[in-house]
Amino acid sequence: MAVLALPGVPPFELGIPSRVFGSVQDAGGRPLYEVTVCTADGAPVPSDAGFTVQPAAGPEALAAADTVIVPPTHAMPELSRGGPLPAEVAAAIAGIRPDTRLVSICTGSYVLAAAGLLDGRPATTHWNLAPEFRRVYPEVKLDEEVLFVDDGDVLTSAGVAAGVDLCLHMVRRDHGAAAANRAARMCVVPPWRDGGQAQYIDRPVPEPTVASTTATRAWALEHLGEPLTLARLAEHARMSLRSFTRRFRDEVGKTPVQWLTAQRLELAKQLLETTDLPIDLVAYRAGFGTANSLRAHMRTAFGVSPAAYRRAFGGHEPSSAGRLRADAHPGSGTAAGANARSPARKAGAQGSLSA
Repeated sequence: MAVLALPGVPPFELGIPSRVFGSVQDAGGRPLYEVTVCTADGAPVPSDAGFTVQPAAGPEALAAADTVIVPPTHAMPELSRGGPLPAEVAAAIAGIRPDTRLVSICTGSYVLAAAGLLDGRPATTHWNLAPEFRRVYPEVKLDEEVLFVDDGDVLTSAGVAAGVDLCLHMVRRDHGAAAANRAARMCVVPPWRDGGQAQYIDRPVPEPTVASTTATRAWALEHLGEPLTLARLAEHARMSLRSFTRRFRDEVGKTPVQWLTAQRLELAKQLLETTDLPIDLVAYRAGFGTANSLRAHMRTAFGVSPAAYRRAFGGHEPSSAGRLRADAHPGSGTAAGANARSPARKAGAQGSLSA
């Protein structure tokens, strides 16, 4: 992995990839990622915190990397006006191999957009800059409501901490939930926030008398194996169906159907990774009812069957040899599968509330 430090880079965001990916190890304690910080010309660049970043490499690191990560920059105002990339940055990005996985954190999306790498693709950035971004880069399918967007070989995240969520998502995609959970524990951060979760956008705070779906969501996580109809969830929250659905969407950023299916898929993945339960029983415990239902949901969400997922990640500690084959997982991020589009962001869109 190569992390491109640009002038005006915030130190926190610059350090996220090294911190998260540097925490990922195999069963023998060997690192599973090699992370190099570089600049477009190999020279030091000023951060936005009053000190200079001395890179380990120059643009040659971008050309050699399997994954290139672009943190934000606060020193290229021309990008917010649709101006071109500085010549040395454009040249460095032009040297990236076509099969490289591209990632941006926060306003690093401006750099990818200015290079034409987001045209026609779904992406996100910091919610506060969405109107400006949409005006300057209308070809990009911007969604400022989410924490991150996984479009297979191009991934983008919202501001600051959403970069941590995206990096952990990538670890999970590359090496499974157990590896991502260990990395999260090392970094003392939550192990998983779904990319479809709403950004913390500046909206009016509900009055204390307004009911919340928080307790019902916590309750649902303890009862995923049971038939959870929308009526049952609304009854637990002591709301009407209409009020519950509206409040849920406001708080979570997705419908109850989408959220519940995503939680069930997460539980199914954990059971496939950490137990030898038959797939029928995994499907039952995760609330999908039948193995056929689980297969359909996993193929829609991840492009892979439960059996293939278990072969890749189950029964052993995650390792580089345990990745899903690129032909079995379009969003694997490996060189062979980097150009395939991942359906992961659609997870749960077609799910059923009831098992």
